[in-house]
Amino acid sequence: MYSVNVRDHFMIAHSFRGEAFGPAQRLHGATYVVDLEFRRAALDADGMVVDIALATEVLRTVLGEFNLRNLDDDPEFEGRNTTTEFMARVIFDRVASRIAAGDLGPHAGGLSGLRVRLNESHVAWAAYEAALPAGAA
Repeated sequence: MYSVNVRDHFMIAHSFRGEAFGPAQRLHGATYVVDLEFRRAALDADGMVVDIALATEVLRTVLGEFNLRNLDDDPEFEGRNTTTEFMARVIFDRVASRIAAGDLGPHAGGLSGLRVRLNESHVAWAAYEAALPAGAA
């Protein structure tokens, strides 16, 4: 299996509901470093997993939808705890949609899976990974 990873970051504010979150129930900020890994079994005709420039652009665009925002104010997340794990899946789904829409170009059709890792700090992270539907691009 081949893979290519691109990295970016975003900053948000949010709060959590539930005693399990202790002080994080109060509004607080988070800065995430995001690793987006694209996977495929065989390289494309050009010897690539994915166009790194397009992958970087897609990641930047998706993260821009959240950057410098209070997620508590976003109707999409109303009633949800926007945990690191939850946000990894949200980013995965949005990137997968962009792949399906052709935003990564024609060679992305051979991608078999994605992994999104959100690094909260140098000691804590969460990830979501799954296969992409065959012919997603």
